[in-house]
Amino acid sequence: MNSDAVRSSSVQTFWWFGGAVLGIILGAGVTGLAPLAEPALTPCLIALLFLTFLEIPFDAGLQAVRDLRFLTVTAVLNFIVVPLVVAGLIAVFDIADPLLPAVLIVLLCPCIDYVIAFTRAAGGAADRLLMLTPVLMIAQLLLLPVMLWAVTGGRLIVDLPFRPLVGALLLFIIIPLTAAVVVRLFARRTPRLERPLAATTRLMDPVMALTLLVITASVAPLIAGSAGQLVTVAIVFTVFAIIMTGSGWFVTRVARLGSRRSRAVILSGVTCNSLVMLPIVRAITGEGAGPAGVVTQTLIELLVLIILVRVLPRLVPDIAVSENR
Repeated sequence: MNSDAVRSSSVQTFWWFGGAVLGIILGAGVTGLAPLAEPALTPCLIALLFLTFLEIPFDAGLQAVRDLRFLTVTAVLNFIVVPLVVAGLIAVFDIADPLLPAVLIVLLCPCIDYVIAFTRAAGGAADRLLMLTPVLMIAQLLLLPVMLWAVTGGRLIVDLPFRPLVGALLLFIIIPLTAAVVVRLFARRTPRLERPLAATTRLMDPVMALTLLVITASVAPLIAGSAGQLVTVAIVFTVFAIIMTGSGWFVTRVARLGSRRSRAVILSGVTCNSLVMLPIVRAITGEGAGPAGVVTQTLIELLVLIILVRVLPRLVPDIAVSENR
């Protein structure tokens, strides 16, 4: 990475990590803040993804639909490697109910929202990963009950409510994506809007920091209330992120995807659909330790992603391999 890229990455890390830490402090220390922060989370995520989509070259992203290698590797990592890793983790670590269903549900579902923003920040193929979000959403809808049954040896069978998952696809992908496309098309016909549109790139870091602040502030009390039960699952989530980073690196290296696509696949394997799965976990386990486990995964994942934004360009450096194959 050149000096400008390093400086930019350092600024991003400062903004993002600062937002997450401030959110934890405020959420745990200010009584009544968490209930106010929770409803602000959806608009913050929509704004973040809208800004992300504004910068994605959609013409190039459409190649993802025809990129069978990228699709196959992403699917193999998320729906074959991840269940195997999760099965191994629950065999090693003793996780009791109601935390076990929460841990399994969140880890087995790949992220479809802020992974796009982090992929873009890491120099990955955010455009191609974006085009696969409907595929990932539909696949997890269909496969999660099967994966839960298989990973637990038939002990855990769950009927999933589809409405939260479909609602997430609408709110976090379709609405901001459509808005970004409309704005860009309008800007092409109105040259005076090009400069203001370009200036929106400066909003990415503050909006990401605000989103992280809102997420952590809204969930901090849940973790504080169940801290004693969460030590083991915190270790599980950390080990999962480390293993999936290594597994993603190995799989993409074998598949020779190229640097941008490899970074996207690795981040897809590391990140989980925690914010979407939280209502489902609440419906299955009730309030308390189950949702707190999902929230713990979110916080650990955010810290891991902030680190990976800086580490991935070194772990998967730019190489002279075509990204269009």
